Amino acid sequence: MADAPPPARIDTDVCVIGGGAAGLSVAAGASQMGARVVLVEKGEMGGDCLNFGCVPSKALLAAGHAAEAVRSAGRFGLRAGLTGIDGPGVRRHVTDTIAAIAPVDSQERFEGLGVTVLRAPARFTGPRSLRAGDTDIHARWVVLATGSAPAVPPIPGLGDVPYLTNETLFGLADLPGHLLVLGGGPIGIEMAQAHAALGCRVTVLEMGSILANDDPELADVVRRRLAAAGVTVMEGARAAQVAQTSQGIAVTVETPAGALTLEGSHLLVATGRRAAVAGLDLDKAGIAHTGKGITVDARLRTTNRKVFALGDAAGGPQFTHVAGYHAGVVLKNMLFRIPAKVDYRALPWVTYTDPELAQVGLTEARARTAGHKVNILRWSFHDNDRAQAEGRTEGHLKAVITPKGRVLGCGIVGPRAGDLIGLWALAISKGLGIGDIAQVVLPYPTFGEISKRAAGSYYTPRLFSDRTRAVVRFLMRFA
Repeated sequence: MADAPPPARIDTDVCVIGGGAAGLSVAAGASQMGARVVLVEKGEMGGDCLNFGCVPSKALLAAGHAAEAVRSAGRFGLRAGLTGIDGPGVRRHVTDTIAAIAPVDSQERFEGLGVTVLRAPARFTGPRSLRAGDTDIHARWVVLATGSAPAVPPIPGLGDVPYLTNETLFGLADLPGHLLVLGGGPIGIEMAQAHAALGCRVTVLEMGSILANDDPELADVVRRRLAAAGVTVMEGARAAQVAQTSQGIAVTVETPAGALTLEGSHLLVATGRRAAVAGLDLDKAGIAHTGKGITVDARLRTTNRKVFALGDAAGGPQFTHVAGYHAGVVLKNMLFRIPAKVDYRALPWVTYTDPELAQVGLTEARARTAGHKVNILRWSFHDNDRAQAEGRTEGHLKAVITPKGRVLGCGIVGPRAGDLIGLWALAISKGLGIGDIAQVVLPYPTFGEISKRAAGSYYTPRLFSDRTRAVVRFLMRFA
């Protein structure tokens, strides 16, 4: 029996535009809390994260890490060798990973939650009315969660070559021979390292410095690892011209030392993302927007107070965990009239290279620029017993605190940095002092001890001072 056609008109409490991480979180939450919900998605359910972003990229990185583990097995006394890499097999691992997670984001699951799902483009026809396919939707509230798309720079010749973005990279049948990566942000650097570990030749071209949003001291550890893995990283390099050749794609690059031309088999454009708002007819709903995204206030309300925007569409930090956080803020405002506001002071982010690079709060430079007097605490993975046991001693933790011990920020470069940063995010979020971290009891031996050791180093100068020794000697006289 064929599915019934959608009705010509739907009246609903909430209409969510976009079936990615942000939209799905709002739709599921609102429906399960009693609201009537319509979800409109013109593309794949799950959005960018499931289909083109977080999930496939981490699956590819896992394959690269596994290959590198085999290559380095000799340091543990193991006789192992990598006899080859099956490119199509690696791609199957990526697609199988997507397929395993897809049911959680599927249309069937959301319809089972009571959500009406329409698979069509949507556009506003009035302040709270929309058209999706052949259906008119009238909603009490509208939530825009349309995500973002790759930002393609206006480089001469780029539009005439078959370049890749994250939306097409994972569809390749086999691994590239020589991958040119345009952009040294997290996406570009992650994909550069993953492909290098899988046997590809890789060159990264970055106009400024790689991983520019992270502490330079920590980013430099990743830079050195990339070089050791054979990745060519060219910083201060501006792509001036792109052309197709008989062997692939050539990029002419301007550098401080002069111009040169590089040729590769494939070109990945990873120069950032832009909010996806085209075709929504936002003006008909009185919704302001700029090139960065939809204009919102701290409660994620647009200039139309019955419409919220969240996730990448709102032009803020572009992370899946931010989309989930935004969903909570919107649900509180929309369903319960609680004036919740976004607060990014304790927002963590991670670049999933090996070693991982994680950051939360202020870097040292940003803290000083903001006028804070800061103390810096460091602790090396070389001094962590678990890291020694696993032979993963590269990297360190760097905490930025006030002289009185308030945590302003923390960066970690090293094994499991993304997991370790959560403790520091909690400290900033809840206003905990460095003493709270220093006093926590952690299991031994774990990577997590690096946080406790770094926090404890704040007290070292006073605990082992001449004054403390004098006090102890005095008290011992009365023992």
